[in-house]
Amino acid sequence: MQEEEIVQAVSESTGTDRETAGRAVRSTLEVLGQRLAGGQSSNLAAQLPAELKPFLPSDAPGERFDLAEFYRRVAERENVTEAQGRQHARATMHAVTVAVTDAEIEHVAAQLPPEYADLLGTEPVQKH
Repeated sequence: MQEEEIVQAVSESTGTDRETAGRAVRSTLEVLGQRLAGGQSSNLAAQLPAELKPFLPSDAPGERFDLAEFYRRVAERENVTEAQGRQHARATMHAVTVAVTDAEIEHVAAQLPPEYADLLGTEPVQKH
């Protein structure tokens, strides 16, 4: 999958324009990069388009924060509401799960607490 395809998928899922969807993708990957530890961020980046790799640092800090904080950080980066941040992050992760191998998503999920199932869920993305 190319970057444009990921952005388009997020745009269609969230009903936003491509610019907003691009910000959503970048913001979500940046926050995910803060949350993942060790080489997991690099491993995920290796399977994404080159344009998105800079948003997943190779020296990911592995910060510990809950899912609400994840969504809050995404929303803050995008300058949107927390509900929109959640919707955008979930749409981004759905597109990412299509773009990378199942094994890679399993490795990402293994680093996250069970509550992050909401982020990685496959049900349709809806506003809350």
